[in-house]
Amino acid sequence: MTTTHVKRSLPLPPGSFGLPLIGETIGFLRDPNFVDKRYKRYGSIFKTHVFGRPTVYMLGAEANRFLLTNENQNFSISWPYSTKVLLGPASLSVQTGDVHQKRRKLLSQAFQPRALAGYVSSMADITRSYLHKWERLETLKWYPELRKYTFDVACKLLVGTDAAADSHFAELFEEWCEGLFTIPVPLPWTKFGRALRCRQQLLKRIEEIVLKRQQQPSSSQDALELLLQARDEDGNSLSVQELKDQVLLLLFAGHETLTSALASLCLLLAQHPEVLANARAEQQQLGFEELLTLEHLKQMTYLEQVLKEVLRVIPPVGGGFREVLKPCEFNGYLIPQGWSALYQVGRTHKDSSVYTEPERFDPQRFIPERSEDKAKPFSHIPFGGGVRECLGKEFAKLEMKLFAALLIREYEWELLPEQNLDMIMIPTPHPRDGLRVKLSRTAGTTVSTNSQK
Repeated sequence: MTTTHVKRSLPLPPGSFGLPLIGETIGFLRDPNFVDKRYKRYGSIFKTHVFGRPTVYMLGAEANRFLLTNENQNFSISWPYSTKVLLGPASLSVQTGDVHQKRRKLLSQAFQPRALAGYVSSMADITRSYLHKWERLETLKWYPELRKYTFDVACKLLVGTDAAADSHFAELFEEWCEGLFTIPVPLPWTKFGRALRCRQQLLKRIEEIVLKRQQQPSSSQDALELLLQARDEDGNSLSVQELKDQVLLLLFAGHETLTSALASLCLLLAQHPEVLANARAEQQQLGFEELLTLEHLKQMTYLEQVLKEVLRVIPPVGGGFREVLKPCEFNGYLIPQGWSALYQVGRTHKDSSVYTEPERFDPQRFIPERSEDKAKPFSHIPFGGGVRECLGKEFAKLEMKLFAALLIREYEWELLPEQNLDMIMIPTPHPRDGLRVKLSRTAGTTVSTNSQK
């Protein structure tokens, strides 16, 4: 079908553009049921107006396949203005075409199996130290603690710096994250204005780290070291400016979404004690005492299914924005050039034509005999898909699995009463009251003093 014919003969998707200028942005940011309400009213494709642009929502596995396999043809990566500015122009997440492919190849070295195997020991040590700290606290607000934990891991393993010794760095980072998906009014008291200020301070701190590492070559094979050693085809190294944006992205990718996923894991296991009992039984059956390795983790097949189900039920990333490069057709509707197109993960993961009783937390849906996610390509996409699939996917899965194994094996926890467990969805899903729990060592287990070293 020619583009002119497409333009003439096809209707626009149903939906509403909302108010002048701001459209439906406030509903998008504040209403956790924004998509579900419109899905019930309009179906799996509808138009809206968010972040200053007409936008088409496309829901379901087939829409994901269409959007994610036509990158750089019909669609190109696009972010809301606030996100784009705060991530920075040199960030991999805003780069496109050849530049994106070259940078992605370079950054992917930090997430190869050999690099991941080298992270296990330090990751386990950090995990144990946090578990011991939480055990001493007994009752805690877990979500902010999980943020500290994942940020510490990301700083040590990706950038080779100690976040625990620099709490101001973590605070700046948190405030920067708060502004990523906001209305971009750059006044000092707005979330966006505060985040801009934090970005400058974060980049200054990252520049200090980069310059120090340039002067004192490190033997550690973290992501920053690989970036410092990297050369393009002409033998040029990355500029300090580009290094700063890439490091900021690595810290965000290795921290923000992972905190959400771990909080969801802890919440869902507390709410489903029979799943927790099965996961604990697997740990006891495997009987690994110490020195967990990648090979050990691969044997935890039930835990793998639990983690897949956590990511299905509460995906840490809600979806992704694309810009429409040329008019195209989907399901009989025109997708106009210049619009934003948005795929949606949560609604995909609740598709009853793919998943049996999609509202139910059921890790067994991923056993080989059922493999419900294999029925349709792009029906389980917690890490996105296509050429822009999450670069740190294996790092995230490793950290989730290691954390879960050590937690389940030695600890039990219960949700404290009278707390609001409704999810705040922006920038990533987390319980409104921060997930308040009582945590204690499982009867019969002893404090492990041996580290992984």
